[in-house]
Amino acid sequence: MKLGVTKLSSSVRLALSLGAVIAVGASGTAFAQDTSNQSTTSSSQPDQQKAKSLQTVVVTGSLIRRVDLETASPVVTIDRAQIQATGKMTLGDLVQQLPAMTGGAVNPQVNNGGGTGGSSINLRGLGSKRTLILVDGQRLLSKDPNAIPADAVERIEVLPTGASATYGSDAIGGVVNFILRKDYQGAQFTANVGESDHNDGDQAGYTFTFGQSSDKGSIMAGLSYNKQDGVLAGNRSFSKNALTLAGSQVIIGGSSSTPVGRIQVPAGSTAAAAFANCPSDFVSLNPGGNSTQMTPANYHCYTAADKYNYSAVNLDMTPQERTGGFINGEYHLGDHVSAYVDAIYEKTSASFQLAPAVYGTDTTGASLDPFNAFNPNQGDAYNGSALGFRSRLTSVGPRFASSSRTDAQINTGFRGDFTVFDKNWNWDVGLNYGHESIVTTTGGLVNQTALYTGPSTLNADGTATCPAGVSAVACQFNPFDINAPASAAAARAAVASATSNQYLIEKTWHAGISGELFSLPAGAVQLAVGAEYRQERDVINPDTELLLDPTTGSCILGSQCLAGLQGGYNTKDLYAEAFIPILSGLPGVQSLNLTIGDRYSRVSTFGNTNNFKFALEWKPIDDLLLRGTMEEVFRAPSVSELFSSGSDAPNIHSDPCTGYTGAPAGSPLALACQFVPTDGSFVNSFVQSQTQASAITEGASVAGFPIKPESGKSYDFGAVYSPSWVPGLSTTVDLWRVNLNNTITSIGMQSVLNLCASGQTVFCQYIKRVPSGQNAGQLQQGFVEPTANLGALSTGGVDFSANYKLPQFSFGQFNIGVNATYLKYYQQNTGSDVYNNAGHLLPYGSAQAAACPDNVGVCLFPRWRGQGFVDWQQGNWSASWRMRYIGRFQNGGPAFTEQDTQPNGVPGTVLKYGATVYNDVSFGYNIEPYNTRVDVGVNNLFDKQPPMLYANNTLNANTDPSDFDLMGRYFWARVTVKF
Repeated sequence: MKLGVTKLSSSVRLALSLGAVIAVGASGTAFAQDTSNQSTTSSSQPDQQKAKSLQTVVVTGSLIRRVDLETASPVVTIDRAQIQATGKMTLGDLVQQLPAMTGGAVNPQVNNGGGTGGSSINLRGLGSKRTLILVDGQRLLSKDPNAIPADAVERIEVLPTGASATYGSDAIGGVVNFILRKDYQGAQFTANVGESDHNDGDQAGYTFTFGQSSDKGSIMAGLSYNKQDGVLAGNRSFSKNALTLAGSQVIIGGSSSTPVGRIQVPAGSTAAAAFANCPSDFVSLNPGGNSTQMTPANYHCYTAADKYNYSAVNLDMTPQERTGGFINGEYHLGDHVSAYVDAIYEKTSASFQLAPAVYGTDTTGASLDPFNAFNPNQGDAYNGSALGFRSRLTSVGPRFASSSRTDAQINTGFRGDFTVFDKNWNWDVGLNYGHESIVTTTGGLVNQTALYTGPSTLNADGTATCPAGVSAVACQFNPFDINAPASAAAARAAVASATSNQYLIEKTWHAGISGELFSLPAGAVQLAVGAEYRQERDVINPDTELLLDPTTGSCILGSQCLAGLQGGYNTKDLYAEAFIPILSGLPGVQSLNLTIGDRYSRVSTFGNTNNFKFALEWKPIDDLLLRGTMEEVFRAPSVSELFSSGSDAPNIHSDPCTGYTGAPAGSPLALACQFVPTDGSFVNSFVQSQTQASAITEGASVAGFPIKPESGKSYDFGAVYSPSWVPGLSTTVDLWRVNLNNTITSIGMQSVLNLCASGQTVFCQYIKRVPSGQNAGQLQQGFVEPTANLGALSTGGVDFSANYKLPQFSFGQFNIGVNATYLKYYQQNTGSDVYNNAGHLLPYGSAQAAACPDNVGVCLFPRWRGQGFVDWQQGNWSASWRMRYIGRFQNGGPAFTEQDTQPNGVPGTVLKYGATVYNDVSFGYNIEPYNTRVDVGVNNLFDKQPPMLYANNTLNANTDPSDFDLMGRYFWARVTVKF
């Protein structure tokens, strides 16, 4: 606790020092006034109400301009004050904490599968590809909220329900709309610092914002910089070791690709007789052993104790550095026409780090000649179709990839208004252009062609002699004694780096008009119509050394392989939305409004679709709003889902061919178990050793899988109650449901096996097994994980919220609130199995994890998620307490049922986990004479540790970095000076 006090004191001193230095030049000037974010008091409420009645706005979820802020759309708003109270310097961390987010997402804590500095948004657990990200109502190409400078944002509007009729493709789980700041007068400088209670994870950031407004228009611009240091997994007790749960035993070490080797013993050999009592036919090298002689003096039976502890050199927080800027401007060309531009730019540098490179027959396509000098079983070949081995090149150091990403988005055009028959209309014509460039430099891998494993002769001194033309260094490479000095030197000499490039471009030409058609007794009928034309293009140029070989599933560098890609498509949309006031001012019907909408889309790759929207609002009394929305949803497959390919290292928990004794020719089981021995002895080696396999991920077109767009319906029925007898109180409840057909997903290895064996034989073509020999039937490289339509998905639940601004007390003003989501069901129907995932963890590699839409290792679907807050303000002082709740969940189910994930390798095991609660606090003070504000805070105040999920069920840190905090208690401070 003393340490925490010291850190907090240091943060306060630093913030005050920064503020004092900056404020010297600011004293005597007035506070800048942001017209869109001024604090108010109760005495100004009548004026506010009057202004509000004259101003119409477009609320996320509708295209109609209205006075009402509460509509049929259940929008959750995060205002600027809430953003600042968290101390977060990037927006993704903030949005991911909303209760409507579930099911796994990428963020900077995700090392394996992340490391780009980006964050994904996963509304309703349907995935980032089914959540539409907007900036001022226009699409954001990167879909990464971290690519938006946080200082540019006025508020965030989150619509957690389908909106394809309103916004088009992708808006299935919902929409997140980032509203930019405008009409700012003055300048502002902000500095942020932070550090964890473990003396690591340092962060620093600076922003400068300025604006000017006049009768002719306005301009606002800003610059930002922030940096987050990386944190090694070895610096946290829960992640410093890869912990495998086997039965009731916890084993340190997670990978069978180990520097002491996992080397197969040839059946019927002398060595096989010497190791006849081994539980498997694999051995590992003894310390100081002679690798060229496979005897008990030099080798021992491979066991789980030989697994490599890869965790310590991995990262719990990936390093990131960002430089960005934004500019928003509007110029009035006349009384009714304006030109506008909204532009954001962000350059992000980030990286991930993994354990040293793996090397083996079934991991990188390695081979060893039968007559290589270092082959202890002369005459027996080691390759993907014969004997197998696995090793790890620890002498070359960790693998890493550094990403340099540039995101630019500009929306520009003209807008204005006109009057027809005394009816006001607004119009907008513009271009929204997005460009993303990613340069990835991969290091810590070896050029496998520079490691000689062909025929050679063993000399008396233990060295090898190779044919002419083979490098003297490469000749001494011994894959069974990786860390021998000569072998390590050969590996280091083969180290290579590779640079790959990716470019994404999106252009949207948009035109829209909205206004009043005519008046009914209940009010004005309004209409919004428009058209959009969107082009998307994706280009990937991998380094030649990373270029995927589709026959082996590997590449020259043996890891992080990918295929080249060039593809694109276009979409033409026509849309219309009408607002019809039916009744008003009647007993029991203060207002009754109907909204109908329709969007017609023609996608160049798949044809056309039509999506309809129906929404109803009914106010029986002024205090109560009842609302309901039904909207058809739609999503066309992306370019990457059609054409991309890459290497993968999946986990599997079972093989339908275990104990296989044969099946009728041509039957699903026979197709799934091709080449598997029929004597009942078969055991899948990856399942047995609880280690990762190798596979190729392929887009639908590459895999030759016929694919269709997703389609479905989204429903929301709710109520908003703001009792006049309790001023300041507002409550909401919404029942929601999403039904989705033809779900597009990457079908993992486990699912491919299960689907083929259960009768969906279209997947059998992707299974690749060793055809003969000692490893007959084992899965081998070249196994394909295709992108395909996987049955149907349905999910539903209830959202709750309550916000109360208490009466003013002599000791201050309090605001309290709660926002919660109950997940009633999340059902995934694959056509052969039905998985009920609500309340469950879907472990890495499991068939259930096919519902993991963002491929982040695990998916968590707790039934309850919630947030609560208490804000206090008194004069220049303010304070905030925020709570985040993640409900209990379990991993596993009854033996041999759809929920049986075997988290410890034993059927029927169920691991249960309790709820997790995080508490964050912050304090602030306005130093009025110097136009300065100082804020300090502590996130994860009570240093809550993440649950232990174990390495054999996860991909990162023995836990779920998408949902749980890996940093622990974290101190931050911020100083803001206005000029």
